[in-house]
Amino acid sequence: MSDVVPLLVAVPILAAVAALVLGQWNERVSWGVAFLASAVQVGMAGLLAATVLGGETVRYEVGNFGVPYGIELVVDGLSASVALLVAVVSLGVLVYSRVAGPRTPAFHAEYLLLVAGLSGMSVTGDVFNLYVFLEITGLAAYALVASGDSGRAAVGALKYLLIGTVGASLYLLGVGYAFIATGTLNMADLSEQLADVGYSDPLVLTAFALIVTGLAVKSALFPLHTWQPEAYASAPDSVSAFISALVSTVSAYAIARMVLSVFTVGFFAANPVAQNIVVGLAGLSVVAGSALAVTQTEVKRMLAYSSVSQFGLVVAAFALATESALVGGTIHLLGHAIMKGGLFLTAGAIAMATGARHVSEYRGLASRRPFLAGSFAVLALAMVGVPPAVGFVGKWYIALAAVQAESWFIAAVILASTLLTLAYFARLVERMYFAGSPPTAPETAETPGPTTDAAVADGGSDGGDAAASTAVAPSIVALVAIVAVSAVALGFVATEFAQMLEQTLPELLLP
Repeated sequence: MSDVVPLLVAVPILAAVAALVLGQWNERVSWGVAFLASAVQVGMAGLLAATVLGGETVRYEVGNFGVPYGIELVVDGLSASVALLVAVVSLGVLVYSRVAGPRTPAFHAEYLLLVAGLSGMSVTGDVFNLYVFLEITGLAAYALVASGDSGRAAVGALKYLLIGTVGASLYLLGVGYAFIATGTLNMADLSEQLADVGYSDPLVLTAFALIVTGLAVKSALFPLHTWQPEAYASAPDSVSAFISALVSTVSAYAIARMVLSVFTVGFFAANPVAQNIVVGLAGLSVVAGSALAVTQTEVKRMLAYSSVSQFGLVVAAFALATESALVGGTIHLLGHAIMKGGLFLTAGAIAMATGARHVSEYRGLASRRPFLAGSFAVLALAMVGVPPAVGFVGKWYIALAAVQAESWFIAAVILASTLLTLAYFARLVERMYFAGSPPTAPETAETPGPTTDAAVADGGSDGGDAAASTAVAPSIVALVAIVAVSAVALGFVATEFAQMLEQTLPELLLP
């Protein structure tokens, strides 16, 4: 079983080369290569998850060089869950991109490299190797954002590149300080050596500060989030869904891995001020992200600021470092990827069908595109935390952990963020279902008339919709509907998942 672990990284890298080379001969072949590799990725990740969620940890020594001198890949319940999430979401986005685009060999190669980087971040047991995969992920993500046709996409990618490079550099600098203090890079060995050196040692404190700050940039926590809104809003719709669901998600997972597996809860016990700072900044990100989302008029920017808030909640849970908090943070991390990725996919499908990209343009959408409007509404309410959706379960565990830890600040933040999340999603739902249809514009050369196929594809009426611009393939409508149903269905199995995850927690929560 351990031999499967390196294939999570090797398969998408080899497929990226094949897609790029074969795509020069026939562009359609590149998508087939990407689809085959993604399907294999889902199978491998699912096999590993089924193995480790029973309590077993899978380890692989690259090149048979022993720890701590060689590079180790480690899969436990937490990392297996993230690796499976990466594989499943990537496959779904690839199916979406088949219709929505981009469809070039370069896009498919970049997509596969991003899958490789994210998978590597999920399973690596070496802090420097984490940096390598972090850079692969970043470079692929920058290129994907820039794949849009507009100058805005180029500007968004440039901002993402500059700020992302700073974040990666801070992380690497922190790894350097940790190496100076301990002489090792393996996560398990580093954890032991840091305890021996002493958690109050200036080198250890500096390493913690730099590593967490660098990963906070990648996770887009406030006020280090400034790259995210423009990158999400300017990228092609497929790319927005891809990076919003996975890039910051895996970076937040990396924070959890470094805090709990490397520095351990013993570091927080010795340095309660550091824990309070992380919890405080995460809580600030929750409130600030929600407040900024309320003020947005462009739907994709609103969703981007929503991610700033949600990742703040996840990091706050990991910083509390209790069993309930870790379970809640993990469930919310995985659930957010499904919900937010689905919201971006649905927003892209709505834009394809009607041209609507701003909040005001969603008026009367339910009567024109009922399935798309319904999917968006379900995902939005799941994000708010309406039971029985997965968004409720994650928040419930985190709120319970905050009360148990007597962290009343986080408890209050959860309540405030829920109300603010309801505020910015409720205005969209209100416009879709209760604001009536938009005024009908005359059909002219500048204002295209309705496209009957588009309306029929979504089950809506085709009368008087001057905003309709193109047909929406039934496969797209079906995909977003499946994601919406999944966001609710996952809420019913979240408790069982939590019980399986708890079998791996004692090892993570050891001081």
